[in-house]
Amino acid sequence: QSLEIEPLKQKIMKLLVKVFVLPFIGILLSSYTPENRTLAPEIIFKNTEGVETKLSSLRGNVVLIDFWASWCGPCRRKHPELVKVYHEMKNHKFQNAKHFEIFSVSLDNNKDRWLKAIQQDRLEWDNHVSDLKGWQSEVVRTYAIRGIPRNVVLNEKGEVIAQNLFGDRLRDFLLEL
Repeated sequence: QSLEIEPLKQKIMKLLVKVFVLPFIGILLSSYTPENRTLAPEIIFKNTEGVETKLSSLRGNVVLIDFWASWCGPCRRKHPELVKVYHEMKNHKFQNAKHFEIFSVSLDNNKDRWLKAIQQDRLEWDNHVSDLKGWQSEVVRTYAIRGIPRNVVLNEKGEVIAQNLFGDRLRDFLLEL
């Protein structure tokens, strides 16, 4: 009977980590202060061409991590203003960063719909990634995503400096950097 208890203990421990530890990490991520910034957790997913792409490859730039999905109406409605901000800011001269980049992370589970939405919404930047696991994606837990659209702004060091800024608020924030 004790042999059956050990696998049960392991399952309980894994569940406790998922339920309590991972969300706590997300809370820590969202509760930074300018003096004690949090380095954004790495994201390594395949891009639209199937090539593994790392968030950390964009260090040296101001980066907006944009969490969205093709089936998300509010996300799709925000895309025109995001495209506008991208065009205004992509060549902006930042004090400590080279450029402004967008790292779009899709919570889709259908590649065709994801690719079609990128084209339809004219999301022209290079960095579109997804693991095509939808809400089961590890990034949902790592970044404590409870709803989309959601975004995180990183400085040139890859540190979180803002979250959930859209449209004019995003543009104004970027202009201050």
